[in-house]
Amino acid sequence: MRGRAIDVRKSAVLLIAAVVLTGCNDIDTAAPAPSRGTPKATPSKAPATPAPSPTHRKLKPGAKGPDVQALQRRLKALHYDPGKADGKYGPSTQTAVWAFQAVNRLKQKSTLSASFWKALDAPKEPRPVAKKRENNRVDVDLKRQYLVLYKNGTPRLITHVSSGSGEYYCAKDRGATVARCRYATTGTGDFRTGRRASGWETSPLGQLYNPIYFNGGIAFHGALDVPMQPASHGCVRMPMHIAEYFPDLVGTGVPVHVRRPR
Repeated sequence: MRGRAIDVRKSAVLLIAAVVLTGCNDIDTAAPAPSRGTPKATPSKAPATPAPSPTHRKLKPGAKGPDVQALQRRLKALHYDPGKADGKYGPSTQTAVWAFQAVNRLKQKSTLSASFWKALDAPKEPRPVAKKRENNRVDVDLKRQYLVLYKNGTPRLITHVSSGSGEYYCAKDRGATVARCRYATTGTGDFRTGRRASGWETSPLGQLYNPIYFNGGIAFHGALDVPMQPASHGCVRMPMHIAEYFPDLVGTGVPVHVRRPR
């Protein structure tokens, strides 16, 4: 009897062990792997601020780089002449910028910021200054100091100019013995291109480069100094690099309209 009791106890122990082993296997299958501890929260990184487009950097004279070159090419495509697209913001680029600002009714300044880039993306066409709109003509806006050369009805060249300063001065005319005093003004009206000269021509008031006369002694001509404001004795000064080829674009007898529009 004692041996039989021992066998019963052994059977019970084996049965309990089987139940326990079966329960562990179910837990291993159904439950997730035990955690090794609460992971530390990783702070999410703020999205990086995108760098501004190169052509939307604030630029001023003296700046250099591919963004300046892109500006020069864009101005050239719009018929403004910044000179060679060399990536240098020099005087030629500056005068082209002034002309663009004038046509687009922006404040003329040399430092370029957001308002300039916005206008460059959606530029305006220059407004004709006179009712007469010949296909081939020159329009001069004295108020905003720019000139537009039209060929076949469309702008071929838009450039900054500097016209009469309005100051009072005295000078001897050609062949005169007595000085005549007057105001340095560029008269408005409708004219036509006439006499011209190649290279430097000396006048009673100074030297004119490649002058093309259109109103008596008043001419379009290149000058070493073409400031933002009116500064001449009455002629229409233009940048030297433009005066180099301007006579090739403008024939004799071409209509010239000079106005001071609102």
